[in-house]
Amino acid sequence: MYYLNKPIQTPKILYIPKGSINQIIAQLERNHYDVNKLDAYFLRLIGSPQNGWINLKTTSNTKADFLYKLTTSKAALQKVTLIPGETTYIFLNKLAKKLNLNAATLQKEYKHQSPFSEGVLVPDTYQLPIGINESTVIKLLLRLSLRKTKELSYKIFGTYNQKKWFHYVALASIIQKESANNAEMPIISSVIYNRLKKGMKLQMDGTLNYGKYSHIKVTPKRIREDMSIYNTYKHKGVPKIPVCNVGFEAIKAAIFPAKTDYLYFVKSKLGTHKFACNYSTHLRNIRHATK
Repeated sequence: MYYLNKPIQTPKILYIPKGSINQIIAQLERNHYDVNKLDAYFLRLIGSPQNGWINLKTTSNTKADFLYKLTTSKAALQKVTLIPGETTYIFLNKLAKKLNLNAATLQKEYKHQSPFSEGVLVPDTYQLPIGINESTVIKLLLRLSLRKTKELSYKIFGTYNQKKWFHYVALASIIQKESANNAEMPIISSVIYNRLKKGMKLQMDGTLNYGKYSHIKVTPKRIREDMSIYNTYKHKGVPKIPVCNVGFEAIKAAIFPAKTDYLYFVKSKLGTHKFACNYSTHLRNIRHATK
């Protein structure tokens, strides 16, 4: 009775992996929680632990309460979707509202834990437990994203090189922002490569839809005044940091561009783009699009 009334400190929201009771206790022990083989014995008497996220309600429980909650508690999950082309800044602010988290702390945790300031998260629908703290949610999102990133990299290249991969993510982020649909992505990619090969500035509005400017229309005034690395009207080449988080279609387009001679494109009245190899044709396409 004395042992079962001892206190144990844990987060309110805890992840329990699949496995036998011994495996679960061993995993909790590796995560520096105060459990041991005796807890495995008592847990067998109480019942089978659940797997997945559980809500313990408090950070301090007696051993008896803790072991009982392992078998009965389940955390409510909230669906959160990161769409391709969205910036991390905007996504984390929306995430904070959905999970009732502190937006500033969430942004700070991302900067602290992420290897890059943008483009690391993989667009997807995530099931996140309500009650999770800011540090844990970032850790979880980064872990899931890295796993998916490595899977695709191994599928395409047979290996994973972080520097090489995020070079393509930077390219893909421009493709993601500029393309009207997935079919256009390899063609947009070819325009980027063709302009880079000729030493031309990219001059693409989408690169200025970074961070908090994700959904703000790019104006001539903004182009003149923005001094960031993302202003491809002022700076040559591809920004070293991705503009946004990208889908795998954009990644594939960055790695496998279409073979074209296009150097220009403009959005048509239909919402898709008209492509051109020379400036005179491009000007004509602009006139048709703005009539």
